[in-house]
Amino acid sequence: MIIIIDLILHKPKAYRHLLYNVINQETLKFQGLLWKLAAIFLLFDAYRYLILESSKGNLGSSMSYSSLVSVCCKMLMDVFFGNFIFLLTFFFMVKIFLHISISVSRCSDILLGLLISCYFKIFLIAMMVWEFPSSVIFIIELFCLSSNAVALKVMTESSMNRCVWTCFSAYAIKFVFVQAPELILLGKLIQGWSQMPLTLSLKSAFI
Repeated sequence: MIIIIDLILHKPKAYRHLLYNVINQETLKFQGLLWKLAAIFLLFDAYRYLILESSKGNLGSSMSYSSLVSVCCKMLMDVFFGNFIFLLTFFFMVKIFLHISISVSRCSDILLGLLISCYFKIFLIAMMVWEFPSSVIFIIELFCLSSNAVALKVMTESSMNRCVWTCFSAYAIKFVFVQAPELILLGKLIQGWSQMPLTLSLKSAFI
């Protein structure tokens, strides 16, 4: 219980104890644990996406089959493609910004630490029982970002500022790629609205 409280308080000693003493590659089935944590992480991410879509009113009992397929495709893109871009950016920033060589074993260690430090996503379960505003999800994501930064600092022994910027860059690039279709659509709508007064003025001039 003390370790859990220290983890929530982002104490590096608690992260170091968890990552190096509790979770040991020699005593645990490392690959099995990695795959289980990855599956749990993806499930929580899928649930997060469904909560956001529900808050927008895009989910309901009166949905058509095409709408359901569209939501499922967007969810798969958000969960799998979004996290692929996140990991790609994260390890690129670790190599370039933190000046750390990435080997297979080193990559597995950092990935495990990254997944474990996303334990704040477990609070999404509370949203199944109690009603919370969708803004709580962004608070949980913010806690996950800060927790990732502390875990990365412990594993790489880099400065906290560099670790925060590394994690922030990965989250920002993921957000841009996932929201790219909606941003493009919004840009087209704004462009269409900006051209409407010009079209109306031309019509009135000819009339």
